[in-house]
Amino acid sequence: MAAGQAPLGAWYVTVPALAGVIWLVGRADGAKAAAWLGLFAGAGHFGLALNWIIEPFLVDPEQYGWMAPFAVVLMAFGLGLFWAAAAALARAFAAGRAAALPLALTLTAVEGLRGVVLTGFPWALIGHIWIDTPLAQLAAYGGPNGLTLLTTLAAALPVALGFGGAAVSVALLAATFGLGQWRLSQPDPAPRGVTLRLVQPNAAQALKWEPGPARITFDRLLAYTAARPAVDLVIWPETSVPYLLHPGEGAALAIAAAAQGVPVAAGVQRVDGTRGYNTLAVIGPGGAVTAQYDKHHLVPFGEYIPYGDAMADWFGLRAFAAQEGNGYSAGPGAKLLDLGDKLGKALPLICYEAVFPQDLAAAEGRADWILQITNDAWFGTLTGPFQHLAQARLRAIEQGLPLVRVANTGVSAVIDAHGRTVAEISLGQAAFHDAALPGALPPTPYARWGEVPVWLLLAGLAAGLIGVRRRMVA
Repeated sequence: MAAGQAPLGAWYVTVPALAGVIWLVGRADGAKAAAWLGLFAGAGHFGLALNWIIEPFLVDPEQYGWMAPFAVVLMAFGLGLFWAAAAALARAFAAGRAAALPLALTLTAVEGLRGVVLTGFPWALIGHIWIDTPLAQLAAYGGPNGLTLLTTLAAALPVALGFGGAAVSVALLAATFGLGQWRLSQPDPAPRGVTLRLVQPNAAQALKWEPGPARITFDRLLAYTAARPAVDLVIWPETSVPYLLHPGEGAALAIAAAAQGVPVAAGVQRVDGTRGYNTLAVIGPGGAVTAQYDKHHLVPFGEYIPYGDAMADWFGLRAFAAQEGNGYSAGPGAKLLDLGDKLGKALPLICYEAVFPQDLAAAEGRADWILQITNDAWFGTLTGPFQHLAQARLRAIEQGLPLVRVANTGVSAVIDAHGRTVAEISLGQAAFHDAALPGALPPTPYARWGEVPVWLLLAGLAAGLIGVRRRMVA
């Protein structure tokens, strides 16, 4: 099943593999046995799809490398618990072929829940297998959970109904493909008429904060920024400035001098009292900060320790407290950055905030475009950066907005409102690229209503299955 995730995108492997899991769960000897099957199927899927989780521990392997196997196993089986619950519920409801369609619904439900439970982690969703195909356009109507429901139904129907179900499954996928092709064939919105410069310094994570390499990286960023001709906005990646931000002096002044009047949106670290923030700052003439956004959806255990502040307040244990500068503090929440009449309003996302569709809907008002800065050097070079890029493309489809992502080591890209990559700087390349900002589409159904239609559809299908089962029992 994991072969369907980026970069392979082998959906034609995932669908029959998922059908096999559904068939096995239906044959399980009771709900408990089904739960064990779901647990190990989920652990296998997540262990392979999320293999990049070992990469952060290998940045400093002598100190943290021993943790990598435990991280993979704990992550895989922790997420596998969601699938275990789905399998147990479906098998408790019915057995054999009759359990197939209930499992399609419960799998969709738990995949949706893991995007929000315990701050959420909606990575490697079942529905992500379609991102490189026209079927991904369904996300404009049903989001990622709509894609997951499509996939689980396509796999369950042949198990539940045999050859007739297989025919219905093919017809369902074909109809969604046709919808996607139709949507992609519509005229593209007019470009906004501005040019952006994506700056990718390609800084190795293990050397990023060493004084010598940090200075080399900063000088490279300045040189790329100063290159002519001038553009309308220069964008640097997450935490690209290796020094603390002090408006009007130091690094901010150097950035403004290199930009020669052009605003620079840069990933910086800033300190306010004892708290530190992972920030996107727009730096204008004289090193002034004209707009800023503090990341609010932080990575648990990576950027902060959950309940660290509470442990300090209640027990005096300050080693994990963000309020003492031990980790980042969360910003106040999603917001739009007003960059002026020409550049419009941008919705800023920092790193893995782009994997949460609900974060994009949390800002007040509608953006003209989405701006993601990230440091994918943590994710290695095999799967993580490409899966992160794929999810950014899905956000563009869901909202009908162009998305610009600038990464430290790649992949930096300009993505149009249909989720197509129209400009790119490849992984592991130090370069800058000037690109036009694509236009925005009208708000999509998903942008208007979010997950509500999919959850209502799930509820309706579940009610229908319950009604059928009652009639059969009677």
